[in-house]
Amino acid sequence: MAALALAVPALLAACSPDPPTDPAPPPTVPPRPAGPDAARDELAALAAAAQDRHLVARYTWRVDGTADRLIVFTSANDGSWRMDVPGGALGGTADIALAAIADGLFQCGLPSAARPEPVSCVRLGEPDDTLPRRLDPRVQHPFTDWLDVLTDRRAPLSVSPAMALPEATGSCYSVETTAASINPPLDVGIYCFDADGTPTAVRAAFGTLTLAAPPEPAPGTVQLPGPVVEGEPLGMAAPVDPTTPAGPEPTGTDGHAGTP
Repeated sequence: MAALALAVPALLAACSPDPPTDPAPPPTVPPRPAGPDAARDELAALAAAAQDRHLVARYTWRVDGTADRLIVFTSANDGSWRMDVPGGALGGTADIALAAIADGLFQCGLPSAARPEPVSCVRLGEPDDTLPRRLDPRVQHPFTDWLDVLTDRRAPLSVSPAMALPEATGSCYSVETTAASINPPLDVGIYCFDADGTPTAVRAAFGTLTLAAPPEPAPGTVQLPGPVVEGEPLGMAAPVDPTTPAGPEPTGTDGHAGTP
């Protein structure tokens, strides 16, 4: 009987189910929403938050083959904005600032080693006018008009979650256009935002922008860095070197230089 009494508990222990395992720890990153339009909905919400986000933010601008540059974007509390772009004109030799204020859209030439002239600003049009390609450095778009595109459900876009860009925080999304167009509404690429709407990184045709420091509080309004003058804005193309020798004279059909 003693042997039987000892055997019964052992038999019951052998037949009992495995002890419960510890529950899995909660995920450190919230799951991304499911569904065919979930990523687009999430990106649209972040872009809408970015439209309401007023700040001063510095971004590292990386382009293959050139030294890194630090650009500064200011979104003021009254809706005006300014983007300071080192090497933003004349083939990378001139520093500029673009600013949209109540009086219009302006380009300001900033002093630099290659262009030591004093600061002066030229009016380009109304605050929401589109810059012609010859004047457009494009780095301001992810913080201004492209946010309108990202929030527009009618825009021909395809959005999917993307791996975070190096040094970027928040959530990143791959954005493609779904309609062929000579002038697409934005550049395809990767767009990253923090939960509060702060743009943290962008990779597009103009290069890669990465938030370089925590944003600072926004001013009440944007101030132009210099006086407004009459004149021509600085173009994107590099200036022509007047010392460059001209090409050979055109020749006539007999191989001799043509006569004037």
